[in-house]
Amino acid sequence: MATAEDGATVSATFDALMTRVRACRLCETHLPLGCRPVLQASPRARLLIVSQAPGRKVHETGIPFNDPSGERLRGWLGIDRAVFYDAARVAIVPMGFCFPGTGRNGDLPPRPECAPTWHPRLLPRLEQLRLTLAIGQYAQAGLLGDRRGRTLTETVQGWRQHLQRGVLPLPHPSPRNRLWLSRNPWFEHDLLPVLRARVADALAG
Repeated sequence: MATAEDGATVSATFDALMTRVRACRLCETHLPLGCRPVLQASPRARLLIVSQAPGRKVHETGIPFNDPSGERLRGWLGIDRAVFYDAARVAIVPMGFCFPGTGRNGDLPPRPECAPTWHPRLLPRLEQLRLTLAIGQYAQAGLLGDRRGRTLTETVQGWRQHLQRGVLPLPHPSPRNRLWLSRNPWFEHDLLPVLRARVADALAG
């Protein structure tokens, strides 16, 4: 039987790992605004959100999804900011922890060094997860691998198959994706009700 002392030891070692993550400077020479890893996690988290990388505003504040994308995402999930930012319930571990910079068509992809370095150390420690959300093509490539579709739309359309394995693929909630949402009304009609129900179930208790 686990004891309070065991729990304290797990928490202490996890806190030490998070301290190492937040001190990471692996990609520093490639980052226009420098290193500022932005994530939240706890061994007690029930819901895991894996996205791409922080945007400029998130980099500035150090708070994950602290932007219009986050407002839309919380609406999709049916939860408020208090629940969303409770690390004991919701873990937010992107493919890249630092803002990668901006290119011609928006933010650059996550740095390729980040997820291979830190995900194998972090994700196995989240032992109480009940649901994982793979937001955007980079997260879907990382979590689903060859099981994903040829396009993001195909991957999200196959959400029932992926959900059987505990992973629900979603488009990015960026305001730039309004056109995608308008072209794919099934997302709101079919997927969002299931998403909200599964999130509520994962966070219950």
